[in-house]
Amino acid sequence: MTEPAINERAQYLLKALIERHIRDGQPVGSKTLAQDSGLDLSPATVRNVVADLERLGLVHAPHTSAGRVPTELGYRLFIDSLVSVKPLGEPEVQTIAEQLDAEVDTSTLLENASAMLSGLTRMAGVVMLPFQKQEALRHIEFLPLSDNRVLAILVINERDVQNRVIQTSRSYSRAELERIANYLNAQFEGRDLSAVRHDLLNQMQGDREHIDRLMRSAIDMAQQTSEGDSGAQDYVLAGETNLMGYEEMADVTRLRQLFEAFNEKRAMLDLFDKSLQAQGVQIFIGQESGYEVFDNCSVVTATYSSADDQVLGVLGVIGPTRMAYDRIIPVVDVTAKLLGRVLNPRN
Repeated sequence: MTEPAINERAQYLLKALIERHIRDGQPVGSKTLAQDSGLDLSPATVRNVVADLERLGLVHAPHTSAGRVPTELGYRLFIDSLVSVKPLGEPEVQTIAEQLDAEVDTSTLLENASAMLSGLTRMAGVVMLPFQKQEALRHIEFLPLSDNRVLAILVINERDVQNRVIQTSRSYSRAELERIANYLNAQFEGRDLSAVRHDLLNQMQGDREHIDRLMRSAIDMAQQTSEGDSGAQDYVLAGETNLMGYEEMADVTRLRQLFEAFNEKRAMLDLFDKSLQAQGVQIFIGQESGYEVFDNCSVVTATYSSADDQVLGVLGVIGPTRMAYDRIIPVVDVTAKLLGRVLNPRN
Protein backbone atom coordinates (compact mmCIF):
# COMPACT_ATOMS: atom_id res chain seq x y z
CA MET A 1 0.00 0.00 0.00
CA THR A 2 1.12 3.57 -0.74
CA GLU A 3 0.46 5.69 2.30
CA PRO A 4 -0.93 9.18 1.58
CA ALA A 5 0.76 12.23 3.09
CA ILE A 6 -1.39 14.01 5.67
CA ASN A 7 -0.67 17.00 7.89
CA GLU A 8 0.04 16.81 11.60
CA ARG A 9 -3.51 17.65 12.67
CA ALA A 10 -4.96 14.94 10.44
CA GLN A 11 -2.41 12.46 11.79
CA TYR A 12 -3.37 13.32 15.35
CA LEU A 13 -7.09 12.86 14.66
CA LEU A 14 -6.53 9.61 12.74
CA LYS A 15 -4.52 8.27 15.67
CA ALA A 16 -7.24 9.26 18.13
CA LEU A 17 -9.94 7.70 15.94
CA ILE A 18 -8.10 4.39 15.57
CA GLU A 19 -7.25 4.17 19.27
CA ARG A 20 -10.90 4.83 20.20
CA HIS A 21 -12.12 2.22 17.69
CA ILE A 22 -9.63 -0.36 18.96
CA ARG A 23 -10.79 0.27 22.52
CA ASP A 24 -14.57 0.27 21.92
CA GLY A 25 -15.04 -1.61 18.66
CA GLN A 26 -17.58 0.96 17.45
CA PRO A 27 -17.57 3.60 14.68
CA VAL A 28 -16.25 6.91 15.99
CA GLY A 29 -18.31 10.08 15.46
CA SER A 30 -16.89 13.57 15.01
CA LYS A 31 -18.19 14.80 18.37
CA THR A 32 -16.55 11.91 20.23
CA LEU A 33 -13.37 12.40 18.25
CA ALA A 34 -13.27 16.11 19.08
CA GLN A 35 -13.54 15.27 22.77
CA ASP A 36 -10.92 12.50 22.61
CA SER A 37 -8.36 14.47 20.64
CA GLY A 38 -7.76 17.06 23.34
CA LEU A 39 -7.44 19.68 20.60
CA ASP A 40 -9.37 22.93 20.61
CA LEU A 41 -11.37 21.98 17.53
CA SER A 42 -15.08 22.21 16.84
CA PRO A 43 -16.98 19.08 15.73
CA ALA A 44 -17.46 20.81 12.35
CA THR A 45 -13.70 21.19 11.87
CA VAL A 46 -13.20 17.57 12.93
CA ARG A 47 -15.87 16.49 10.42
CA ASN A 48 -13.98 18.26 7.64
CA VAL A 49 -10.71 16.56 8.58
CA VAL A 50 -12.42 13.16 8.81
CA ALA A 51 -13.97 13.76 5.38
CA ASP A 52 -10.46 14.36 4.03
CA LEU A 53 -9.26 11.14 5.68
CA GLU A 54 -12.14 9.30 4.04
CA ARG A 55 -11.32 10.70 0.59
CA LEU A 56 -7.76 9.45 1.08
CA GLY A 57 -9.06 5.96 1.87
CA LEU A 58 -7.86 5.96 5.49
CA VAL A 59 -11.31 5.67 7.11
CA HIS A 60 -14.77 4.73 5.95
CA ALA A 61 -18.37 4.77 7.20
CA PRO A 62 -19.74 1.24 7.74
CA HIS A 63 -23.32 2.55 7.85
CA THR A 64 -25.20 5.59 6.58
CA SER A 65 -24.76 8.57 8.91
CA ALA A 66 -22.54 6.49 11.19
CA GLY A 67 -19.17 7.37 12.56
CA ARG A 68 -15.98 6.20 10.89
CA VAL A 69 -13.74 3.17 11.28
CA PRO A 70 -10.19 2.74 9.94
CA THR A 71 -9.50 0.96 6.67
CA GLU A 72 -6.55 -1.38 6.15
CA LEU A 73 -4.67 1.58 4.67
CA GLY A 74 -5.50 3.62 7.76
CA TYR A 75 -4.21 0.86 10.01
CA ARG A 76 -1.03 0.63 7.93
CA LEU A 77 -0.32 4.36 8.31
CA PHE A 78 -1.13 4.13 12.01
CA ILE A 79 1.25 1.19 12.57
CA ASP A 80 4.09 2.59 10.46
CA SER A 81 4.01 6.15 11.76
CA LEU A 82 1.59 6.83 14.59
CA VAL A 83 1.31 3.96 17.07
CA SER A 84 2.86 4.55 20.49
CA VAL A 85 4.34 1.19 21.45
CA LYS A 86 4.41 0.62 25.21
CA PRO A 87 7.54 -1.25 26.36
CA LEU A 88 6.79 -4.14 28.68
CA GLY A 89 7.58 -3.57 32.32
CA GLU A 90 10.19 -5.69 34.07
CA PRO A 91 7.55 -7.78 35.91
CA GLU A 92 5.89 -8.65 32.57
CA VAL A 93 9.20 -9.59 30.98
CA GLN A 94 10.01 -11.75 34.01
CA THR A 95 6.64 -13.49 33.75
CA ILE A 96 7.30 -14.38 30.11
CA ALA A 97 10.80 -15.58 30.92
CA GLU A 98 9.51 -17.82 33.72
CA GLN A 99 6.97 -19.48 31.45
CA LEU A 100 9.65 -20.29 28.88
CA ASP A 101 11.14 -23.02 31.05
CA ALA A 102 14.59 -23.98 29.79
CA GLU A 103 14.37 -27.40 31.47
CA VAL A 104 11.54 -28.82 29.33
CA ASP A 105 11.99 -30.47 25.94
CA THR A 106 11.66 -28.31 22.82
CA SER A 107 8.20 -29.57 21.90
CA THR A 108 6.81 -28.62 25.31
CA LEU A 109 8.68 -25.31 25.24
CA LEU A 110 7.07 -24.33 21.92
CA GLU A 111 3.63 -25.35 23.15
CA ASN A 112 4.17 -23.25 26.28
CA ALA A 113 5.27 -20.25 24.17
CA SER A 114 2.23 -20.53 21.90
CA ALA A 115 -0.17 -20.88 24.85
CA MET A 116 1.50 -17.95 26.61
CA LEU A 117 1.13 -15.68 23.57
CA SER A 118 -2.53 -16.64 23.39
CA GLY A 119 -3.06 -16.07 27.10
CA LEU A 120 -1.35 -12.67 27.16
CA THR A 121 -3.20 -11.35 24.10
CA ARG A 122 -6.52 -13.26 24.25
CA MET A 123 -5.97 -14.10 20.60
CA ALA A 124 -4.35 -17.03 18.78
CA GLY A 125 -0.67 -17.68 19.47
CA VAL A 126 1.49 -19.53 16.97
CA VAL A 127 5.12 -20.69 17.02
CA MET A 128 6.98 -22.17 14.07
CA LEU A 129 9.16 -25.16 14.86
CA PRO A 130 12.80 -24.11 14.86
CA PHE A 131 15.24 -24.91 12.10
CA GLN A 132 17.80 -27.30 13.51
CA LYS A 133 21.46 -26.75 12.72
CA GLN A 134 21.91 -30.43 13.44
CA GLU A 135 19.60 -33.19 14.61
CA ALA A 136 21.93 -35.62 16.33
CA LEU A 137 20.59 -38.94 17.54
CA ARG A 138 21.56 -39.32 21.20
CA HIS A 139 19.64 -42.45 22.12
CA ILE A 140 16.92 -44.75 20.83
CA GLU A 141 14.75 -47.17 22.76
CA PHE A 142 11.93 -49.54 21.78
CA LEU A 143 9.04 -50.76 23.93
CA PRO A 144 6.61 -53.53 22.88
CA LEU A 145 2.94 -52.68 22.41
CA SER A 146 -0.02 -54.86 21.44
CA ASP A 147 -0.92 -55.97 17.89
CA ASN A 148 2.64 -56.10 16.54
CA ARG A 149 3.25 -52.45 17.36
CA VAL A 150 6.36 -50.95 18.89
CA LEU A 151 6.85 -47.59 20.61
CA ALA A 152 10.09 -45.96 19.42
CA ILE A 153 11.55 -43.34 21.78
CA LEU A 154 14.22 -41.08 20.30
CA VAL A 155 16.33 -38.54 22.13
CA ILE A 156 17.47 -35.87 19.64
CA ASN A 157 20.23 -33.35 20.36
CA GLU A 158 20.48 -32.68 24.08
CA ARG A 159 16.95 -33.11 25.36
CA ASP A 160 14.34 -33.33 22.58
CA VAL A 161 12.28 -36.50 23.00
CA GLN A 162 10.20 -37.88 20.13
CA ASN A 163 7.80 -40.83 20.44
CA ARG A 164 6.62 -42.79 17.41
CA VAL A 165 4.46 -45.89 17.12
CA ILE A 166 5.55 -48.26 14.33
CA GLN A 167 3.87 -51.36 12.93
CA THR A 168 6.07 -54.46 12.66
CA SER A 169 5.60 -57.69 10.72
CA ARG A 170 5.73 -59.79 13.89
CA SER A 171 5.76 -59.39 17.64
CA TYR A 172 9.05 -58.69 19.42
CA SER A 173 9.97 -59.50 22.98
CA ARG A 174 11.36 -56.81 25.26
CA ALA A 175 14.76 -58.54 25.14
CA GLU A 176 14.81 -58.52 21.34
CA LEU A 177 13.91 -54.84 21.24
CA GLU A 178 16.65 -54.08 23.74
CA ARG A 179 19.24 -55.84 21.53
CA ILE A 180 17.99 -53.94 18.46
CA ALA A 181 18.20 -50.61 20.31
CA ASN A 182 21.70 -51.44 21.56
CA TYR A 183 22.81 -52.18 18.00
CA LEU A 184 21.37 -48.91 16.63
CA ASN A 185 22.80 -46.84 19.48
CA ALA A 186 26.22 -48.35 18.88
CA GLN A 187 26.01 -47.67 15.14
CA PHE A 188 24.41 -44.24 15.06
CA GLU A 189 24.72 -42.46 18.42
CA GLY A 190 25.83 -38.86 17.86
CA ARG A 191 25.22 -39.05 14.11
CA ASP A 192 23.09 -36.48 12.29
CA LEU A 193 19.64 -37.88 11.49
CA SER A 194 19.97 -37.10 7.78
CA ALA A 195 23.16 -39.18 7.68
CA VAL A 196 21.42 -41.96 9.60
CA ARG A 197 18.59 -42.02 7.05
CA HIS A 198 21.09 -42.12 4.19
CA ASP A 199 22.97 -45.06 5.71
CA LEU A 200 19.74 -46.91 6.43
CA LEU A 201 18.59 -46.49 2.85
CA ASN A 202 21.87 -47.85 1.54
CA GLN A 203 21.63 -50.87 3.85
CA MET A 204 18.01 -51.46 2.86
CA GLN A 205 19.10 -51.63 -0.76
CA GLY A 206 21.96 -54.04 -0.02
CA ASP A 207 21.91 -57.82 -0.15
CA ARG A 208 19.92 -58.78 2.93
CA GLU A 209 20.96 -62.40 2.65
CA HIS A 210 24.39 -61.42 3.89
CA ILE A 211 23.23 -59.70 7.07
CA ASP A 212 22.02 -61.47 10.15
CA ARG A 213 18.49 -61.42 11.51
CA LEU A 214 19.23 -58.92 14.26
CA MET A 215 20.70 -56.37 11.86
CA ARG A 216 17.87 -56.91 9.38
CA SER A 217 15.25 -56.31 12.09
CA ALA A 218 17.15 -53.25 13.35
CA ILE A 219 17.33 -51.73 9.86
CA ASP A 220 13.63 -52.38 9.22
CA MET A 221 12.63 -50.85 12.54
CA ALA A 222 14.91 -47.83 12.26
CA GLN A 223 13.73 -47.19 8.72
CA GLN A 224 10.12 -47.12 9.86
CA THR A 225 11.04 -44.85 12.76
CA SER A 226 12.61 -42.28 10.44
CA GLU A 227 9.96 -42.41 7.69
CA GLY A 228 8.18 -39.14 7.00
CA ASP A 229 10.63 -37.13 9.08
CA SER A 230 11.95 -35.05 6.19
CA GLY A 231 12.47 -31.84 8.15
CA ALA A 232 9.43 -30.04 6.72
CA GLN A 233 8.49 -26.98 8.74
CA ASP A 234 5.47 -27.01 11.00
CA TYR A 235 4.03 -24.92 13.81
CA VAL A 236 2.08 -25.15 17.04
CA LEU A 237 -1.08 -23.11 17.49
CA ALA A 238 -2.99 -22.22 20.65
CA GLY A 239 -6.07 -20.19 21.49
CA GLU A 240 -7.72 -20.12 18.07
CA THR A 241 -11.12 -20.36 19.78
CA ASN A 242 -10.39 -16.96 21.37
CA LEU A 243 -11.12 -15.45 17.96
CA MET A 244 -14.77 -16.47 18.30
CA GLY A 245 -15.15 -13.83 21.01
CA TYR A 246 -14.58 -10.89 18.64
CA GLU A 247 -17.74 -9.56 17.02
CA GLU A 248 -16.04 -8.71 13.73
CA MET A 249 -14.80 -12.30 13.42
CA ALA A 250 -17.94 -14.07 14.59
CA ASP A 251 -19.21 -14.99 11.12
CA VAL A 252 -19.49 -18.79 11.19
CA THR A 253 -18.46 -19.28 7.56
CA ARG A 254 -15.38 -17.08 7.87
CA LEU A 255 -14.36 -18.72 11.13
CA ARG A 256 -14.67 -22.17 9.59
CA GLN A 257 -12.52 -21.09 6.64
CA LEU A 258 -9.95 -19.60 9.02
CA PHE A 259 -9.77 -22.77 11.12
CA GLU A 260 -9.46 -24.86 7.96
CA ALA A 261 -6.52 -22.65 6.90
CA PHE A 262 -4.90 -23.29 10.29
CA ASN A 263 -5.26 -27.04 9.73
CA GLU A 264 -3.99 -26.97 6.15
CA LYS A 265 -1.06 -24.79 7.31
CA ARG A 266 0.00 -23.59 3.85
CA ALA A 267 -1.17 -19.99 4.36
CA MET A 268 0.47 -19.63 7.77
CA LEU A 269 3.74 -21.18 6.59
CA ASP A 270 3.75 -18.81 3.61
CA LEU A 271 3.39 -15.83 5.97
CA PHE A 272 6.18 -17.25 8.10
CA ASP A 273 8.34 -17.54 5.01
CA LYS A 274 7.76 -13.85 4.29
CA SER A 275 8.63 -13.02 7.90
CA LEU A 276 11.89 -14.94 7.63
CA GLN A 277 13.02 -12.56 4.90
CA ALA A 278 12.72 -9.46 7.10
CA GLN A 279 14.09 -8.10 10.36
CA GLY A 280 12.16 -7.30 13.51
CA VAL A 281 8.42 -7.40 14.03
CA GLN A 282 6.30 -7.81 10.88
CA ILE A 283 2.59 -7.01 10.68
CA PHE A 284 0.28 -8.29 7.95
CA ILE A 285 -3.04 -6.43 7.86
CA GLY A 286 -5.95 -8.10 6.09
CA GLN A 287 -5.27 -8.43 2.38
CA GLU A 288 -1.56 -7.83 2.88
CA SER A 289 -1.30 -11.51 3.78
CA GLY A 290 -2.19 -12.48 0.23
CA TYR A 291 -4.86 -14.89 1.49
CA GLU A 292 -8.56 -14.02 1.50
CA VAL A 293 -9.13 -16.07 4.64
CA PHE A 294 -7.09 -13.49 6.60
CA ASP A 295 -8.98 -10.45 5.25
CA ASN A 296 -10.44 -9.54 8.66
CA CYS A 297 -7.27 -10.42 10.55
CA SER A 298 -3.91 -9.03 11.42
CA VAL A 299 -0.92 -11.30 11.93
CA VAL A 300 1.95 -9.94 14.05
CA THR A 301 5.17 -11.96 13.75
CA ALA A 302 8.80 -11.83 14.83
CA THR A 303 11.75 -14.12 14.17
CA TYR A 304 13.67 -15.79 16.98
CA SER A 305 17.37 -16.32 16.45
CA SER A 306 20.50 -18.08 17.65
CA ALA A 307 23.35 -16.41 19.52
CA ASP A 308 25.12 -15.75 16.21
CA ASP A 309 21.95 -14.13 14.77
CA GLN A 310 21.00 -17.10 12.60
CA VAL A 311 17.19 -17.21 12.34
CA LEU A 312 15.73 -20.34 13.95
CA GLY A 313 12.03 -19.70 13.32
CA VAL A 314 9.05 -17.36 13.64
CA LEU A 315 6.34 -16.81 16.22
CA GLY A 316 3.33 -14.53 16.29
CA VAL A 317 -0.21 -13.60 17.19
CA ILE A 318 -3.32 -13.79 14.99
CA GLY A 319 -6.33 -11.63 15.79
CA PRO A 320 -8.77 -9.08 14.38
CA THR A 321 -7.43 -5.98 12.63
CA ARG A 322 -8.88 -4.10 15.61
CA MET A 323 -6.16 -5.27 17.97
CA ALA A 324 -4.15 -3.29 20.49
CA TYR A 325 -0.97 -3.05 18.42
CA ASP A 326 0.78 -0.96 21.07
CA ARG A 327 0.45 -3.95 23.41
CA ILE A 328 0.75 -6.88 20.96
CA ILE A 329 3.95 -5.68 19.26
CA PRO A 330 6.16 -5.66 22.39
CA VAL A 331 4.69 -8.97 23.63
CA VAL A 332 5.61 -10.68 20.34
CA ASP A 333 9.01 -8.97 20.20
CA VAL A 334 10.04 -9.85 23.77
CA THR A 335 8.77 -13.43 23.51
CA ALA A 336 10.78 -13.96 20.32
CA LYS A 337 13.96 -12.67 21.95
CA LEU A 338 13.51 -14.78 25.08
CA LEU A 339 12.59 -17.94 23.14
CA GLY A 340 15.73 -17.60 21.03
CA ARG A 341 17.78 -17.24 24.21
CA VAL A 342 16.30 -20.44 25.71
CA LEU A 343 16.73 -22.45 22.49
CA ASN A 344 20.32 -21.39 21.85
CA PRO A 345 22.00 -24.09 23.96
CA ARG A 346 20.07 -26.72 22.01
CA ASN A 347 21.10 -25.66 18.52
